Amino acid sequence: MTLIPLKKPITYHFIIGSDNFLLVEEPLEEVLRERVQHFGRIESYTNFWVIQSPKFLDSVEFNDFKRKLLEPDPSKNFTAIISTNERFICWLKLRLQNVATGSFLGPTKDIPSPLSSTRALLEPN
Repeated sequence: MTLIPLKKPITYHFIIGSDNFLLVEEPLEEVLRERVQHFGRIESYTNFWVIQSPKFLDSVEFNDFKRKLLEPDPSKNFTAIISTNERFICWLKLRLQNVATGSFLGPTKDIPSPLSSTRALLEPN
């Protein structure tokens, strides 16, 4: 996926939860599939991204937030659903409940690539 650099930072909203909660315990795939179908019916575009180990958490802005997420298990990995649509993130929060929410501006000096991950991508064999 090629991202076009933006000149002006925009606000990204997100929910975040442990990999285990979002990818194993919750029917996240089903919830997102339903939402994509909804966007298709209303002829709207899909503007959300699922990011494992989101790099924005490494920003100074999120030091306290990340520390709270890691209590009591500092070895947890996280997945975020990021969108520029705040209403969509609020809707997801109501559906998933056991997640944290937040927002940030990007790209900025501290968060140059809002949708990047700290997890290395696996190359196909």
